[in-house]
Amino acid sequence: MLLLALSAATAGAEEKLRLGEFIPVKPPQPTPEVGFTDVAGKPASFADFKGKPAVVNLWATWCQPCVHEMPSLDRLQAKLAGRLTVAAISEDHGGAKLIAPFLAKMGLSSLKVYLDPKAALGHALQVRGLPTSIVLDADGRIAGRVEGAAEWDSAKMAAVLQPFLGGHEDALKKAQR
Repeated sequence: MLLLALSAATAGAEEKLRLGEFIPVKPPQPTPEVGFTDVAGKPASFADFKGKPAVVNLWATWCQPCVHEMPSLDRLQAKLAGRLTVAAISEDHGGAKLIAPFLAKMGLSSLKVYLDPKAALGHALQVRGLPTSIVLDADGRIAGRVEGAAEWDSAKMAAVLQPFLGGHEDALKKAQR
């Protein structure tokens, strides 16, 4: 009986939200077939990110942890361009007319920005809150997630991303600086 109680307690602890921590998905899972758009309104999907790893960040302008994390995502994209895609998918209802001034004010120019004003992607991914980042492997499968804000250009996150980048260790070392 005690063993059963300990097992239940351990299982409950594992289900608790671990903000800012990478939670691997083993084995990697397929992405949902839910569309979103780029800022010009052109349809987009997870299939657009196949071929190299990606960090898909769901965020909103009203979300303070999201706002805090955005510069580190922008720096990560700038340093790993061509090797990693950082896709910032806004869940704001206001769409592009709200996002463009926000990006300009924050000085964010490297991120690939997309829109999901109806939060269909968030629902399909069973997102519990914003920000949530989904890490995709080069085959476009969900390899893990980070719930809550993270410093994406830190040594800690570089260590998380390194296995997905394969032979790009030098780029990761630069990303940590």
